[in-house]
Amino acid sequence: MSVIQKIRDKYAVVIIVVICVAIVSFLLQDAFFGKNSLFRRSTSVGKVNGEELEIADYQKRIQDAENGARQQMPNGSIDEQTRQYIREQVWNQFLNEQIMQAQYDKLGIDVTEAEVVDQFNGKNPNPIVVQQFTNPQTGQFDRAEMQRALQNIGQDQSGRMRQALHQLEEMISKTQLQQKYMTLVKQAVYYPKWLAAEQQQENSQTANISYVNVPYATIADSTIKVSDGELNNYITAHKSLFKTEEARKVEYVAFDALPSRADSAAALQQLAALKQEMDTTKEIESFINSNSEIKYFDGYVSKTALMVPNKDTILNLPVGAIYGPYVDNNYLVLAKMLDRKTMPDSVKVRHILIGTQQGLPDSIAHNRADSIERAIKGGADFKALVTQYSDDPGSKANGGEYDITPATQFVKEFKDFAFDGAKGQIKVVKTQFGYHVIEIMDQKNYGPAVKVAYLSKPVDVSKETDSKAYAAASEFAGQNRDQKSFEKNIQEKGYNKRLADNIRPMDFVIPGIGQARELVRWAYEAKKGDASQVFTFENKYVVAVLTGIRQEGTASLDEVRPQVEAEVKKHKKAEQLIAKLGQPASIDAAAKASSQPVLKADGISFSTPFVPSLGFEPKVVGAAFNKSWGTAKVSAPIEGTAGVYVLKVDSYQPAAQPAQDLNTQRAAYEQGIKSMLDQQLFEVLKKQSDVQDNRGKFF
Repeated sequence: MSVIQKIRDKYAVVIIVVICVAIVSFLLQDAFFGKNSLFRRSTSVGKVNGEELEIADYQKRIQDAENGARQQMPNGSIDEQTRQYIREQVWNQFLNEQIMQAQYDKLGIDVTEAEVVDQFNGKNPNPIVVQQFTNPQTGQFDRAEMQRALQNIGQDQSGRMRQALHQLEEMISKTQLQQKYMTLVKQAVYYPKWLAAEQQQENSQTANISYVNVPYATIADSTIKVSDGELNNYITAHKSLFKTEEARKVEYVAFDALPSRADSAAALQQLAALKQEMDTTKEIESFINSNSEIKYFDGYVSKTALMVPNKDTILNLPVGAIYGPYVDNNYLVLAKMLDRKTMPDSVKVRHILIGTQQGLPDSIAHNRADSIERAIKGGADFKALVTQYSDDPGSKANGGEYDITPATQFVKEFKDFAFDGAKGQIKVVKTQFGYHVIEIMDQKNYGPAVKVAYLSKPVDVSKETDSKAYAAASEFAGQNRDQKSFEKNIQEKGYNKRLADNIRPMDFVIPGIGQARELVRWAYEAKKGDASQVFTFENKYVVAVLTGIRQEGTASLDEVRPQVEAEVKKHKKAEQLIAKLGQPASIDAAAKASSQPVLKADGISFSTPFVPSLGFEPKVVGAAFNKSWGTAKVSAPIEGTAGVYVLKVDSYQPAAQPAQDLNTQRAAYEQGIKSMLDQQLFEVLKKQSDVQDNRGKFF
């Protein structure tokens, strides 16, 4: 006890301090290193109304979308432009999910499991289901096929069918939610009968007027002085006209790494070394494919379809002759005429494929094709035999028919018979896919066609040429510390400065440069006036300076000065002209006070803001139908679009078009509003939402 008492007496304060330090350390550890720590880099690429999209989820969605896109591409690859489109599409899908789900929850809209089932088995299946289970031969919804597919899900050991069904159900549920929401909103669209009657009354007559126009151009711009304060006041009073999105502006110099004369000479030397072999070789196809960037096309091209430089010269070459070299884009090319003949430029055929790639023995496939050929020549129905026997899914639904041109990518043996055979001829043709029973249905537009081999070499940029361009860019970048030195060096060296304006955070392409994501990211990390190091892009090196930073909100005066200055000056001119006109007692008095003639305009309609010979002048149109003036009084001076006006209505005339039935008018108006909702409602909801896009920090 005495030991414990001594510890209490001597070390109580120390123990309390240690405990406090431990507690504080624990709290600071969470603050600095925890999930929500102050110094932990955020992994959120964006936020919508408080709901975050994590980078891992965003990338997973992008990857799934890219995999789907690859399946639609013939070569299974996608380019950078497609990737950029997918990134935007995935982001917009996330926005739609969050914004619309909030609307559904707020209104209590839901889709039950029973509703989803009814979209499959009900009297009117969902269009998505109909599309999935449409018989390709009849074009009709196959309910029996759908039922078989649903019953077979339990037997699928891989689980892919169940996953596909789940995705289909989710898609249907989303479309049903959206349909319910849109139906609910559209049911609120209402055009009152009294309003329709009032608008009909307003449009029941036209006005014939006399007017005096005092153009703003009668006062020189140089006589009107405006201050920055007045201009800023105008922007503040018209903020909706000057809304801006976040953007950057850069000025840059591009050092192009383009082929030099020496590079072109090197490509010419390569062609010269190969020309003799091209002239004498018997294996032209393997020679071209081994030595040329343009691969060998083993087929004929009609005269009208040949699309190459120096087309006429190549068409007139004798068989065996070589022309060139000539320039085709970035290639130097030699063209050799291999053969020419007369052939149709299009052929219509139909066929039945007995395939051998699924394990059917060649002899059985051949015998079956011969039997089908005999049956067709004996009068059998070709289309019925296609449905029963053909293994070609690409043509089975339309009776086995194809339209082929010489440029169509088709298996060689098939295409050779289609163009070399005679109309009406039926023949069994063997290809790598099996045996085809082919009938030539029609051949059109016989004319000359040629087979040409092209030997091409690219004019590439040599290392020496590329190094010179990079060295010039590096030297220029090393001399620039800021915008001032950037401008000075441009003037001294006579370089061509270019401008890239309105660069958005997620832009991947800059006009004049191409793919330039690295430069975009730099522009959003740099300070105004900063000069960049050298950026390496395709065939060019770029040095840039950040000259403008625009934040989201209202445009600054510097950005919109010409537009605002013109409007403020116009308003000041209007004040002077209105003061000069005063309150004229008649239209003639207005003409005398302004030294302008009295003019006339007939057939002015309240529903149309355009006045013949004046253009867009809605205030003038409105004044023509001002009941307080009518035909007895002259109007007060009106500040219009192009000048100040004084007018007097000479007469009102019944409208030429008879009045529309009120119910028809109301229905047309409501339908127009509903159509606009389909296009614009989501954008309105998006503007009302709190959307934060941080993707530019990650990509």
